[in-house]
Amino acid sequence: MPREVADAEGIRWSCIQAFAGLGKDAEKTEAARVEGAGNRFHVVCTPSGGAKSVRVELPGHWEKGLSDEELLRAIQDQLARDGA
Repeated sequence: MPREVADAEGIRWSCIQAFAGLGKDAEKTEAARVEGAGNRFHVVCTPSGGAKSVRVELPGHWEKGLSDEELLRAIQDQLARDGA
């Protein structure tokens, strides 16, 4: 299930775990897991307006246990690394 957050500029980010659209079986969950990083998963966040999506690495509890501020910080940090 996607999670949405809005940043200070009013951009709404829709985030979903990578491969989530392929089903809930264990193989798909493992495909999204960050290799060698324990309980961390690849999550794709797409901004409103269709600009460039970013892929972030988040802890397994990101959907409910990560604050909006922490999620937005992860997005902004990745944008900075990508040179956006």
